[in-house]
Amino acid sequence: MTEPRGPVDSSRIPRFAGPATFARLPRLDEVARADVAVVGVPFDTGVSYRPGARFGPSAVREASRLLRPYHPGLDVSPFATQQVADAGDIAVNPFHINEAIETIEDAANGLQADGTRLVTIGGDHTIALPLLRAAARRYGPVAVLHFDAHLDTWDTYFGAEYTHGTPFRRAVEEGILDTSALSHVGTRGPLYGKQDLTDDEKLGFGIVTSADVYRRGADEVADQLRQRIGDRPLYISIDIDCLDPAHAPGTGTPEAGGLTSRELLEILRGLAGSRLVGADVVEVAPAYDHAELTSVAASHVAYDLISLLALKENSDD
Repeated sequence: MTEPRGPVDSSRIPRFAGPATFARLPRLDEVARADVAVVGVPFDTGVSYRPGARFGPSAVREASRLLRPYHPGLDVSPFATQQVADAGDIAVNPFHINEAIETIEDAANGLQADGTRLVTIGGDHTIALPLLRAAARRYGPVAVLHFDAHLDTWDTYFGAEYTHGTPFRRAVEEGILDTSALSHVGTRGPLYGKQDLTDDEKLGFGIVTSADVYRRGADEVADQLRQRIGDRPLYISIDIDCLDPAHAPGTGTPEAGGLTSRELLEILRGLAGSRLVGADVVEVAPAYDHAELTSVAASHVAYDLISLLALKENSDD
């Protein structure tokens, strides 16, 4: 097996110099193949409030310059045990949501055709639907952990079926999710009505609110989620607005009372050993960010997801 090509050596080239690939990793076209590809989707046509997440992928890549190759919390070197590469951005039509969804799905299918797993940086949460379609095409219906302030299981917005508030309802309707293992984590804030919760429960989702995480702690929550997931193929979708605006102000629909970045990372680390097959980190809108708080948090979340994939890769060997 060829030794994985890792990040640029920061002892030779300063972190603030050189191309801003994710974590300063090689581009996909610079390696023979990749076990994990980090891909951006600069698309925000599906947002219902503040736009700007189309600039999220570049901001997260820039913030990722400070990431280092060893993860002490999980005791893994994620870039040494698997080949990770930056696949660049999927270029999508910003004026046509349906066409954009088709483009993302086709690109995801192509990227993972040889077994490569994807960690995708958005973009708004609309992109989760085509990514879930691609994951289900390869692995069958997938379990989903959805970290978000919001349910994203509404039916329509202004009559539109495809928006950043509807992807998980569409995914359930299409039969691409394992409805025995679906969970929202970090939800909070006002709803349109109590029926929102009733409808969400009918779709198969369990809910762990941000208040639940606060009261019960990250370890207990992670244990509950692991039990619900079991050994099913798992897709993790993370809207950065699951974090409190104090930790992630740069997002389109912020809600007070959210998770801390520490809580989110600890829950993810508590999922070590799960059968993770893909993930996304979405809704980073850098125009509303301060001192790169949001993009730094998102880059570390993506790094932890890549580290979880490395642990699963090792356990399969």
